[in-house]
Amino acid sequence: MTSFAVTWDYRCPFARNAHEHLLVGLADGADWDVTFVPFSLGQVHVKEGETPIWDRPENETGLLALQTGTVVRDTAPEAFPSVHNDLFAARHDHGLDLRERDVVREILTRHGVDADAVFGAIDDGGALDIVRKEHEAAARDHTVWGVPTFILGDEAVFVRVMDRPGTDAAHARRTIDRVVDLLGGFPELNEFKHTSIKR
Repeated sequence: MTSFAVTWDYRCPFARNAHEHLLVGLADGADWDVTFVPFSLGQVHVKEGETPIWDRPENETGLLALQTGTVVRDTAPEAFPSVHNDLFAARHDHGLDLRERDVVREILTRHGVDADAVFGAIDDGGALDIVRKEHEAAARDHTVWGVPTFILGDEAVFVRVMDRPGTDAAHARRTIDRVVDLLGGFPELNEFKHTSIKR
């Protein structure tokens, strides 16, 4: 089994793409042990000398959803894949506002998760503490600055997967396996980027 971690923030379309590949592949039985790591893009954009977003979470548009995903990951892991997927879909497919508790509550309820318990963990500050610790550990230990970043051992790489897998599990597994194989087997390749995007 291959163990690796991947960061996420629900606002990023490239995180959505990569995590759809991960979720479809895992559902198909891919031999991956994936650690899902919350990472706040809002905190990344805080300028030096400014108050960290952790001390003013009401100013951060992505934290409610990020905390929600983290609480579900830790307390209802069986529901995490479907909730995780739906939070991305709400933002990118349906144009919903993930700052709205009613939007998040509907997703949680649809997948059998106790929304009141999730919001309780957010309101008491416990979820924010976990998000902050995992974000700061990724930034400190692996110099993570964006999502999705794949982390394998001491290697970490920011990846932009340009497509979505749909229901093609073989494609999803192949995509993630290629990323992980490059990450672990070819760390000398530092940058590989197309000069244009073919539509």
